[in-house]
Amino acid sequence: MASTWLVVGLGNPGPRYADTRHNIGQMVVDELASRRGESFREHKGGARVVETWLRPGGDKLVLAKPNTFMNVSGTPVAALARFYSVPPEQIIVVHDELDIPFDTVKLKIGGGHGGHNGVRDIARAITTPEFPRVRVGIGRPVGRQDPADWVLSPFGKDERAILPILVSDAADAVELLVEDGLLAAQQKHHAPR
Repeated sequence: MASTWLVVGLGNPGPRYADTRHNIGQMVVDELASRRGESFREHKGGARVVETWLRPGGDKLVLAKPNTFMNVSGTPVAALARFYSVPPEQIIVVHDELDIPFDTVKLKIGGGHGGHNGVRDIARAITTPEFPRVRVGIGRPVGRQDPADWVLSPFGKDERAILPILVSDAADAVELLVEDGLLAAQQKHHAPR
């Protein structure tokens, strides 16, 4: 029987942040919507959403981009989870990850937030950290640059050349996680290229 998955792309609202490292989660859900020829619309849950399917006759996907800033993503995620009756184990959060090298995708369920305030706020709002995460590596800044400045800066020229492939890989990881489960997605995406 088909079920509903909530796929949340984390980021900050507005054009100022659109192309920054912190918004790669939203870039991934944009890619998932684009693959299905869908456009986002406003939802009363405090996010822009697309209601679609993994494939015809398959699981329903609710792709979401919260309208809030990253650090307070929990309230709209919890509202959408209630509205669509999605349990925590079917809320996939796609987010940037400083501790993973750029051009790398990793998946996990649960665990700590690793200092990611968006993930922390979602765990607080849905009262559990036990939800799947697609972690898109942005790497750490070189030298003494503050990580907070790094995540809010645009991708560099060399990174922008690779970015479409990274976003596509992360979107593939979301689809595989829904279709075949965490282990299958990890086996594919955690393997060295």
